[in-house]
Amino acid sequence: MILVTGATGTVGRPLVSALRDRGVPVRALVRNPRNLPAEWDAGVEPVTADLSDPASLAPALAGVDAVYLLTPVHPDAEQQQRHVIDAAVQAARPRVVLHAAVGLGRPDVTPVRFFAAHAAGLDQLNATGLDWTALAPNGFWQNYRGMAESLRAGTLALPAGDAAVSYVDARDVAETAAAVLTGDGNDKAVLEVTGPEALTHDQIAARIGAALGHDVTYRALTPDQAREGMLAAGMPAWQVDGLVELHGMYAAGEAATVADTVPRLLGRPARSLEDFLRDHAAAFRAAPGDDRR
Repeated sequence: MILVTGATGTVGRPLVSALRDRGVPVRALVRNPRNLPAEWDAGVEPVTADLSDPASLAPALAGVDAVYLLTPVHPDAEQQQRHVIDAAVQAARPRVVLHAAVGLGRPDVTPVRFFAAHAAGLDQLNATGLDWTALAPNGFWQNYRGMAESLRAGTLALPAGDAAVSYVDARDVAETAAAVLTGDGNDKAVLEVTGPEALTHDQIAARIGAALGHDVTYRALTPDQAREGMLAAGMPAWQVDGLVELHGMYAAGEAATVADTVPRLLGRPARSLEDFLRDHAAAFRAAPGDDRR
């Protein structure tokens, strides 16, 4: 039995499916048991728990062989992560696969507040003596779905400078996680998970434009321009500052590495930007307000 936290999210949901495709029983940690994915079968056991409530985690950890530890982007992520690791120590000491982010363990990378919890979690795992592996994916292509309206209007605006980024498809992260959770090796290793190539945002805009059938232009925002726009849109200041830091890391060229983790563990190339755009064509071509997927 494998416990997946964040089981209904961008990586968690396809991870549950990938584990079930391998015939592995899954315990899926959820906060709302009345809103479960339709594809979950009898091999998925939903368990209601709150990462901020340590007492709720003991039943979720009972009897599991491994845990995929994915905490949300939140100011309390470090404490939530700590609760899960503490519960694992009190349970049967399952193996923990930590969902982190690109740059984990690299001292030369620009600090990003979203990722501070990952380093703390790795320190805690080493202190407890639990078996662990960390997956450190780059930014997800799926995040571009939230920019669909602007892309349809012909603009990709980000404070990401002109450096290349090896964005990855979240489905590849999920399938890689399933391989790690069910396989041997990779103990006490940080595995960077990236797409098949590093692209500048000018190149990304051009390729998205080709898929949409019209020109898309990349506009490099300054950090202050990006911050002002996100705050005006009602985004919390902590999240805004973290996103500016993240794109500062991209602009510094610190997320351009192309790792071999996906082809090595899955035996196929990582999904390309064109693969992602083809598979999500309806979302990018939909009129504003259209909820098609």
